[in-house]
Amino acid sequence: MGRLFGTDGVRGLANGRLTAELALDLAVSAARVLGAERTGHGRRPFAVVGRDPRASGEFLEAAVVAGLAGAGVDVYRAGVLPTPAIAYLTGMLGADLGVMLSASHNAMPDNGIKFFARGGHKLPDEVEDRIEALLGTEWDRPTGAQVGRVQDHPEGHARYVEHLLATLPHRLDGLKVVLDCANGASSRVAPDALRQAGAEVVTIHCEPDGLNINEDCGSTHLGGLKAAVLEHGADAGIAHDGDADRCLAVDAHGNEVDGDQILAVLALAMRDLGKLREETLVATVMSNLGLKLAMQSAGVKMVETAVGDRYVLEAMLGAGFTLGGEQSGHVVLLDHATTGDGTLTALQLLARVAQTGKPLHELASVMTRLPQVLINVSGVDRARVHVSTGLAAAVAEAEQRLAGGGRVLLRPSGTEPLVRVMVEAQTHEQAEYEANLLADVVRVELAV
Repeated sequence: MGRLFGTDGVRGLANGRLTAELALDLAVSAARVLGAERTGHGRRPFAVVGRDPRASGEFLEAAVVAGLAGAGVDVYRAGVLPTPAIAYLTGMLGADLGVMLSASHNAMPDNGIKFFARGGHKLPDEVEDRIEALLGTEWDRPTGAQVGRVQDHPEGHARYVEHLLATLPHRLDGLKVVLDCANGASSRVAPDALRQAGAEVVTIHCEPDGLNINEDCGSTHLGGLKAAVLEHGADAGIAHDGDADRCLAVDAHGNEVDGDQILAVLALAMRDLGKLREETLVATVMSNLGLKLAMQSAGVKMVETAVGDRYVLEAMLGAGFTLGGEQSGHVVLLDHATTGDGTLTALQLLARVAQTGKPLHELASVMTRLPQVLINVSGVDRARVHVSTGLAAAVAEAEQRLAGGGRVLLRPSGTEPLVRVMVEAQTHEQAEYEANLLADVVRVELAV
């Protein structure tokens, strides 16, 4: 099977790869690793467990709770809440670990298990490896009064909303917002938070039934949100994914405002408030060149990382930066959260609209997105992408033709036998031409 943990926990087809037995075993191993420091210090370790509304989350939650309690961990069962809410509650309650059951933006049949360490932080690779190494090994099971106790924690919803509202630099009174929660984990929290912040909220896809999560809605399907914004004459639209750690937006004209544009707006807002540490924004190599050019023009420095919000967060924690994120809508506001938080991002973005009195499309126009073409070339030897001299020469020729007005990025997939060819240029036609040219070279040079 290879390594069980991926870039964001353990994920797969529920009751296929991800079974109740595996969920229980992972919970036991996580308890042994993350709860070990508390054991023997006068009180049992405890965990916060939450999930998104997928039908499979019901049996997987039961398995995780059973594994934790059987390993001597007390459990606060928070119910259906966003991933960032579980991270927040883990830190706020002083829990030894947090567990979130979600497959994020994946289709309903999938599910996943994400663990948080004390403080609400995602686990580094070496801790995940320790958890995985303990699977199926012998251990001393607690008995009698030493087994964990389980209780519901319905207060988590209100505590999380209260936390979100406390971060607001400006109320949202006077704004009309359409909110698409992907029939996911934010379907109660996000409307509550925006309404309590003063916005008039129109909700779509906020009625989860366990089967309709991410189904033609949310941050991966913006068509319905664009139409609703225009229909209701709203100032903006907000879209989350299934576990609400992402946020994308739509302006009053029905135009998408992606993660790069949101980062640009928030970077300038935080700089103006003196909250952008070292006037630096952290983004990945996949962010549009337009973001980099806009930040250069505004005097904001940029640090680039590998693709993945975990790498963005590592760079932020290492240097104390306060803002980072991805084009996909993962935005990390480190002063208020330990992970990407879609509802928090939406509140901060809308607060900037309310505070400045400028419409979202005007704020987002601080950066111009260069046309970007991405081609996935499959069936090739991805391991040779950085050692092929023929490919390097083709990239150099493409960069010469772009003459500083675009860029080329070749990236081997971390999970599939393919290479991603990304080209940005001044026109879509030029980007498409160069991307197709390079894709052909990849097929020849990296043939298996």
